[in-house]
Amino acid sequence: MTRVAAIDCGTNSVRLLIADIGHDRLTDVERRMEIVRLGQGVDKTGRLAPEALERTFAAMRGYAELIDRHGAGAVRVVATSATRDAANRQEFTDGVREIFGVEPEVITGAEEAELSFVGATHDLVRFSFETGLPTPDGTRPPYLVVDIGGGSTEFVLGSTHVEAALSVDIGCVRLTERHLRDAGDPPAAEAVEAVIADIDDALDRVAAEVPVERALTLVGLAGSVTTVVGMALNLPEYDPKKIHHARIAAHDVHDVTERLLGMTVGQRTAIPVMHPGRADVIGAGALILDRVMTRYGFGEVVASERDILDGIAWSVAKR
Repeated sequence: MTRVAAIDCGTNSVRLLIADIGHDRLTDVERRMEIVRLGQGVDKTGRLAPEALERTFAAMRGYAELIDRHGAGAVRVVATSATRDAANRQEFTDGVREIFGVEPEVITGAEEAELSFVGATHDLVRFSFETGLPTPDGTRPPYLVVDIGGGSTEFVLGSTHVEAALSVDIGCVRLTERHLRDAGDPPAAEAVEAVIADIDDALDRVAAEVPVERALTLVGLAGSVTTVVGMALNLPEYDPKKIHHARIAAHDVHDVTERLLGMTVGQRTAIPVMHPGRADVIGAGALILDRVMTRYGFGEVVASERDILDGIAWSVAKR
């Protein structure tokens, strides 16, 4: 048994997983998430804002204390879209090294896609490989894993391994800052149409490089997806056990998306499953999922609470 620590620093949140890995099983010891909005303004300025860096470092200092307390023997820190795009990413790198004593890895979109696929499908692939049967919840490969982040969205097709992948620069924070930030509350219809146009352009690029029509199961990852699923299930509070591997019909995703886009930020904040730090960007995130299902013809999405963070943990154990 190996105890590892994985940190995923995205555009909207920084997350920690401390896990024990052995016998092809991953067991959570500690799983945390803080919304720090590291990508604040990056789409416009090309730089990480000083206040965004300090919010991120403050969360990381708390994570470093947890890692020491739990005695994790190996640590990997991965940074994704916002840091890839920032001209001053060295400031981020230096701060992370000081906190954790390891060099953070600013990974490519392709690397991000592969880690997301491993994290999301490991249990599904293991069950199918061991039994030769579809999983108990009926999912079947090939899987199209869609990881909707703050700055980018990863599309990954595969069965037991990645067969095709593409990362595109549409994410809930990026699209909100680009089109919805000053578009009213709730946003005006023309601003929503501008978001849809950006999403559809990206989906055209994805379809040209990833054979999405081969996928038998759509697996959705990250906070935008799990929040939409929690709303579709009418949960009285956020419950990862009920959300994990829940199957939600396309019409329910569309209905939730329409509801969110018609609400003010204050109204969204009052939704039981909504993290307060996600309320202002969830409309764009939900719209990405809705357009993926509509454009590619998926009748349902399977939500996964296992994602890139779990993929990072598996990669540490393999090292």
